[in-house]
Amino acid sequence: MNVERPDASPEVTIVVPARNEETCLGDCLASLVGQKGVTFEIIVVDDYSTDCTAEIARSFAGVWIISPGPLPEGWTGKNYAIVAGLREARGEWLLFTDADTVHVPGSLARALSEAKKERADLLSYSPEQVVVTLAEKAVMPVIFAELAAQYPPEKVSEPGSGVVAANGQFMLVNSAVYKKVGGHRAVASEVLEDVALARRFKQLGCRVFFRYGGDAVRTRMYRNWSQLREGWTKNLALLFPHPARRALLLCAWWIVAWLTLPLVFPALILYLKIRRAHFGRRTTLVALAFGPPAFAYLLLRSARAHARSGVIWKGRAYRAAA
Repeated sequence: MNVERPDASPEVTIVVPARNEETCLGDCLASLVGQKGVTFEIIVVDDYSTDCTAEIARSFAGVWIISPGPLPEGWTGKNYAIVAGLREARGEWLLFTDADTVHVPGSLARALSEAKKERADLLSYSPEQVVVTLAEKAVMPVIFAELAAQYPPEKVSEPGSGVVAANGQFMLVNSAVYKKVGGHRAVASEVLEDVALARRFKQLGCRVFFRYGGDAVRTRMYRNWSQLREGWTKNLALLFPHPARRALLLCAWWIVAWLTLPLVFPALILYLKIRRAHFGRRTTLVALAFGPPAFAYLLLRSARAHARSGVIWKGRAYRAAA
């Protein structure tokens, strides 16, 4: 820890787990330390980084640096890092956010206000997705369009609905309720910890509020095909039931759209579906042209990996029941 803590407890404790995040952590922390309208503390959990992650975190005044210690059996790295960070947390609310996020000025205060207005015990935003390379533009809009179809935010936010989702890149939770449901300790082995945590909240009758949050936070999740492939191999089969059927249907619709292109209608339907993912027109067209087969490949790759040897993420091997 690199600073003395003030006596007064903050309204929000921000926990940022970070493992080899030197590319993006600086932008993330710069966007967080400048937040206004709410008192907060920032805890960065340096999870055995071998790059300059810790040095970057130390360069920001008021940021606390925590080392989680050796990873116990049965835990994922992110879950254990968050629990380690929470040992020092004092906020009435807890914000879990990833090192690859950038937060809009004033967004923390607005999110806290929205959580109280919605009487939410867990508020989660799906960030604006920044895409740069051809692989990102082709794949990301299709994935997020499929997510929007599988997990409609209005259904997720509906009390009593069986549709459960959350995005671990931005999760604001009431600290007392978080402890009541068991927090990340209760989902220690879950690879898809955000959805698992939201499920516990809903199962115990707590209020979950979820929406697209491009007005509050943005992220660039992956910067090349290799990162994208590894990351979505970890997650896709856990997000979508019946992966083979979904991959086949999407590819079939894509083929029909191409074969009947002069008729416009099938391609327009697919375009409008992908457009729901909040990407620009040009990026949506790139995704329409190339995305569905790439998504199908990643979905089937994920299902195969989880069914066989498990997945690799951040240099660690995990197994999960897809």
